[in-house]
Amino acid sequence: MGAADKWLLPLVSVSFVSLMLFLSALSGFTASSALFARLPPPSYVRRGAAAPPSFAYLLAGGRGDGRRLLRLLLAVYHPRNQYLLHLSADAPDSERAELAAAVARSAPAVRAFGNVDVVGRPAAGTPMGSSGLAATLRAAAALLRLDSEWDWFVTLNAADYPLVTQDDLIHVFSSVPRHLNFIDHTSDIGWKESQRVQPVIVDAGIYLAGRNQFFQATEKRATPDGFKFFTGSPWVILNRRFLEYCIFGWENLPRTLLMYFTNVMLPLEGYFHSVVCNSDYRNSTVNNDLRYVAWDDPPQMEPRFLNMTHYDEIVDSGLPFARKFQENEHLLDKIDEKILRRWRHRPAPGAWCTGRKRWFNDPCSQWSNVNIVRPGPQAEKLQRYMNRILEESKSSNNSCTQ
Repeated sequence: MGAADKWLLPLVSVSFVSLMLFLSALSGFTASSALFARLPPPSYVRRGAAAPPSFAYLLAGGRGDGRRLLRLLLAVYHPRNQYLLHLSADAPDSERAELAAAVARSAPAVRAFGNVDVVGRPAAGTPMGSSGLAATLRAAAALLRLDSEWDWFVTLNAADYPLVTQDDLIHVFSSVPRHLNFIDHTSDIGWKESQRVQPVIVDAGIYLAGRNQFFQATEKRATPDGFKFFTGSPWVILNRRFLEYCIFGWENLPRTLLMYFTNVMLPLEGYFHSVVCNSDYRNSTVNNDLRYVAWDDPPQMEPRFLNMTHYDEIVDSGLPFARKFQENEHLLDKIDEKILRRWRHRPAPGAWCTGRKRWFNDPCSQWSNVNIVRPGPQAEKLQRYMNRILEESKSSNNSCTQ
């Protein structure tokens, strides 16, 4: 046998094995595609008081945040929820189109349930002035049109990330009264309720151009009589009924305060807080935004970026969300691996995912009952945290009277 013949048999053997592996993967994909047509339809999602709760997510970001928003979406995705992604006006249309295309091909469930949308006509990205509040209210109205039966509205930013799976979150919130609103009324920078909060007319461009020009351009206006004003975290979890009240405004209160907070520098840090505390919803508040934040040294004006040194603390916190994360931070990979059990470019798996977990197969490409959840270890920590803050909410004075 010649030298060439000596290597012929091993080469043929390796080629045959490679071909069999390829055909096996291909047949698995074909079978999965065939099964996709027989999977439970989106109408299988149960709604109402007797069903598990569902969430409407607003995921917001700016220029360059498209990939981060997609990763955040996959980390919080569940067929029972509704999602709206908003890339602000500073992002080019090409990035927005790329994000929409990436969402469409991200997971079979996204296509089947049609529960993810991308805002096509965005608002400005600055939190200064009315643009941020307008974008949030507009997104909430769109989510109500897309699906009017979700239970809570959750606002997240591209710098946020979950610390629990959606199975964990749905399981814990199944025991939470659905009329409750999670709003932090006592900001970490020490803001308190004010009897007279004076707004300023804000031109975001002037403000960002320089503080001196900004203060020269501001104009003081009187506050509406008879109202108390509150400030706190701009990140909220609001129940659907209260949000309908803010948007449809069947009383003058939401519209009056909206006109007022349109002229406030950071309206998202006061609008929902003031509406809820001046309305019949004042007894529905839990004074907590359910976010883990590591603040800088006093005066705690900005949250620090989280890194690997924060891992044990955020896991033990029992909180469902954390911020701020930098893009491609290794801590996110560890959260994916250890907490969410999420593979790269795939949704975080839950009880609804029934496919076999292989390197070439997404377990969430197949599903059965999307109304069943399987909570994990983090759900126990979140449940203990939730029980504590709900008990504190019952035993302490209402946060609207602090």
